[in-house]
Amino acid sequence: MTVKAARPCASVLILNGGSSSIRFAVYESREPLRRLLAGKVDRIGSSGANLTATASPEHSAPRPRRVAAGDHRAAAAVLLQWLEAQPIFSSVRAVGHRVVHGMSRSEPALVTAKLLADLRRNAPYDPDHLPVEIGLMDMLRKRYPRVRQVACFDTAFHRTMPAIARMLPIPRRYANKHVERYGFHGISYAYLMAELERLDPAAARGRVILAHLGSGASLCATRDGLSVDTSMGFTPASGLVMGTRTGDLDPGVAYYLARTEGVSAAQFQQMVNHKSGLLGVSGISSDLRDLLARQGHDRRAAEAVELFCYQVTKWIGSFAAVLGGVDTLVFSAGIGENAPMIRREICHRLGFLGIELDARRNARNAALISPPGGRVSVRVIPTNEELMIARLVIRTLDMSAA
Repeated sequence: MTVKAARPCASVLILNGGSSSIRFAVYESREPLRRLLAGKVDRIGSSGANLTATASPEHSAPRPRRVAAGDHRAAAAVLLQWLEAQPIFSSVRAVGHRVVHGMSRSEPALVTAKLLADLRRNAPYDPDHLPVEIGLMDMLRKRYPRVRQVACFDTAFHRTMPAIARMLPIPRRYANKHVERYGFHGISYAYLMAELERLDPAAARGRVILAHLGSGASLCATRDGLSVDTSMGFTPASGLVMGTRTGDLDPGVAYYLARTEGVSAAQFQQMVNHKSGLLGVSGISSDLRDLLARQGHDRRAAEAVELFCYQVTKWIGSFAAVLGGVDTLVFSAGIGENAPMIRREICHRLGFLGIELDARRNARNAALISPPGGRVSVRVIPTNEELMIARLVIRTLDMSAA
């Protein structure tokens, strides 16, 4: 089923390429930005790949469909062919991409042959994401040469971190090779700070800890609206324990496994990114919902949940030390927005910082889950990376009057 024609207005297509999915959205370029279409191709690389989509209320919602997506190139070709059949697509004037690694870039960039060449050189910094994202941009340049594309970098938000927070304690010569802490989830954090500014401008300028807790998870400390530290570092595998990623790990583990089991660098990379975290600890699932359902009768599930909460609590405490206290704590992403029990377990040890929850507000995922007048405001703010990318594209290309 195709989507009925939208009102005539220039629109922006957003593409968010992940390790096993491509998410997409189409937004009108006029204010306030309105989402016309959104969806994803998921389970790329498996026989169960699906294309699902939702439309704005005045349009028909397309039905989910099984697609042949053996790799990201095949998935992108199927997705673009499907999009081209939607009347909405004729209004697309620009494409915005989430690009996980932007190195030292602090602003979005127009996609050009030079930018793609730079990103290809940088692919070793993020082999799980950059090749996919470069492939999407390259495919669109060839398919729609007149449509402008903008790369929006997840690392950009964290370029305000002080040098000491970016430094890795390895021989200094590697700093000249740009081996440093970059931080990720920056597009999400930029959106959350914009939302906090809208809700409470004074709070946005204070000492804020943002918790983006999903399958990929990280925290960010901000002061005066700027990132001063974050839990992910050189790669998205660092920081917190995540769905399939280890988070911070003693480097001696790599040497030990190489000596005792012959684990190669490539095998170790695969393990720490795709076979560890909640999945590795539990031996059951990378999805916290599955683990919460089983924790009452499965010790492995219970320990995985406890480890996740324990590590988030530790990072909040460390960022409170960096900031000299905390005024606002924000939970976001799939776990942060929808798991009251996880928020409760994270916060119950943090009373010494003035962090406490209102049990009823927390249970219903209220926007403010701390008691009114509490020392620290604890909020739940749903993130929206695609909307933030649309804003960045429209600003970069000056499309607001289109």
